[in-house]
Amino acid sequence: MPHYYFLSEIIKAFIFLIFFFIGAISSPYKPKPTSIDVWPKPRTVSWSQPQAHLLSPTFSIATPSHHYLRAAANRYRAQILTEHHQQLVPPSVVLINVSATPLQALNIDVADLTAPLHHGVDESYNLSIPASGSVARLTARTAWGAMRGLESFSQLVWGSPSVVAVGISLSDSPLFGHRGLMLDTSRNYFPVKDILRTISAMSANKLNVFHWHITDSHSFPLMVPSEPDLADKGSYGSDMQYSPDDVTRIVEFGLQHGVRVMPEIDAPAHTGSWAQAYPDIVTCANMFWWPAGAPWEDRLAAEPGTGQLNPLNPKTYKVVKNIINDIIKLFPEPYYHGGADEIIPNCWKLDPTIQSMLSNGGTLSQVLEIFVNSTLPYITSLNRTVVYWEDILLDETIKVDPKFLPPENIILQTWRNGHNNTKQIVSAGYRTIVSSSEFYYLDCGHGDFTGNNSIYNIQTGTTGDGGSWCNPFKTWQTIYNYDILYGLSKEESKLVLGGEVALWSEQADQTVLDSRIWPRASALAEVLWSGNRDEKTGIKRSAEATDRLNEWRSRMVSRGVGAEPIQPLWCVRNPGMCNTAN
Repeated sequence: MPHYYFLSEIIKAFIFLIFFFIGAISSPYKPKPTSIDVWPKPRTVSWSQPQAHLLSPTFSIATPSHHYLRAAANRYRAQILTEHHQQLVPPSVVLINVSATPLQALNIDVADLTAPLHHGVDESYNLSIPASGSVARLTARTAWGAMRGLESFSQLVWGSPSVVAVGISLSDSPLFGHRGLMLDTSRNYFPVKDILRTISAMSANKLNVFHWHITDSHSFPLMVPSEPDLADKGSYGSDMQYSPDDVTRIVEFGLQHGVRVMPEIDAPAHTGSWAQAYPDIVTCANMFWWPAGAPWEDRLAAEPGTGQLNPLNPKTYKVVKNIINDIIKLFPEPYYHGGADEIIPNCWKLDPTIQSMLSNGGTLSQVLEIFVNSTLPYITSLNRTVVYWEDILLDETIKVDPKFLPPENIILQTWRNGHNNTKQIVSAGYRTIVSSSEFYYLDCGHGDFTGNNSIYNIQTGTTGDGGSWCNPFKTWQTIYNYDILYGLSKEESKLVLGGEVALWSEQADQTVLDSRIWPRASALAEVLWSGNRDEKTGIKRSAEATDRLNEWRSRMVSRGVGAEPIQPLWCVRNPGMCNTAN
């Protein structure tokens, strides 16, 4: 590299130093209290003398031989050298003598390079950046923990030319092993590039599970090799399908970013789109969901888009097992999400074979049990753990006897009644993933998508629940303050694997994807990684978190993520002034 390049960097460094001190003296904004702007907040930070130093323009990252970690290191090195993030409020740090040797390298050591990206993998890491010396050190038990440390290191670099926090050490690990985001790609289609951007942002937030709700009654966008008619006839069109190559690309991208991709093929309800290819195995398909004048109990679906698989038709299982086989081949993830939520009684009651069973003393719960007993053992025989929505155990009308739901083979995802349903699930001995709609549903508060809704036919300036069944909008504070272990014993708490925020897509597509998710999902990310309380005082740190989240949102935007703002810029530049004292 030419010598004049290094000379220009030295000149830039001196200029930066001058403006660094001038800015500190003349800035019209209140100085930001010394803090570490890393999101999610690390578990343990030691930075007794807040200092920063120049980062070498030839900075390098040395990593052991691991396919995904090496790719991550190369990606982070490029980002660190080119990002030059300008903080909204520069931190109050001492810049080490610019003539000293800049930080030259980050060396990574990993104890176990064979650990797969499965639930429970060790994601801990230790990061040390010395105040004197040219090499930082990152150690981790696994490659996936090293990726988390790389992200933290990247957030400790800012400015142009780049400076890095020094004299600092982090000892970090997550509170929960399952930290996820669910995206529904059936009601509206999301291009692959948008899914990849979402996974990248998840990784930056140390979220590790992309729960892909691929299919539903509205469309079947997944091209299943053994059942091609499902996507050919059930998708919104050939340009709104996910090919096997698309899936491979998404899964591989997830591994490169330390994010598992968990597929969900919801059944036996939410399967109206299957009827385009196989009308004989779907009951009440393509019917009006809630006939005029009928009570809510007589609806045929929870929302427009009717259709449920018929568990009494043998052909159902031929199609279902073909799908399962192909999903297993496409997704290496050990968890298979089978859905099993919101089965509507009247839809099944319209089928003659089910009517016959009911007239002979059978029940709709037995119909569901037939489906579970015909599919659950098959999925587990393929070395998969099955995740179901909580309805399969807790629904008031149609549910499965626990004797058919072995806790060692299944996980239940809770979405209703907050702490109450979480408590019911774990007290029955089941592992759970928490997605309480009252706190974690990102689609709430945007009204309702049905037309001619009488709730809007008012003149009083209020629309009651706003037409949104899970109103109101879930703010980042709502998410941040939710305790998924509330009311649980120590033993029950061990069964809570973690949580997920969920974006159902009735009123979302790629045009609003980023703003619907970020930075609200960042709030979940921190709570599940390091909690929402100061470890020393036990006091909730939502005020301190606000300042860091403003900075983190700004950095996400600079990285190409359209995260929405959480405060006016005035608040950002006057730290603490927009908090309350009560």
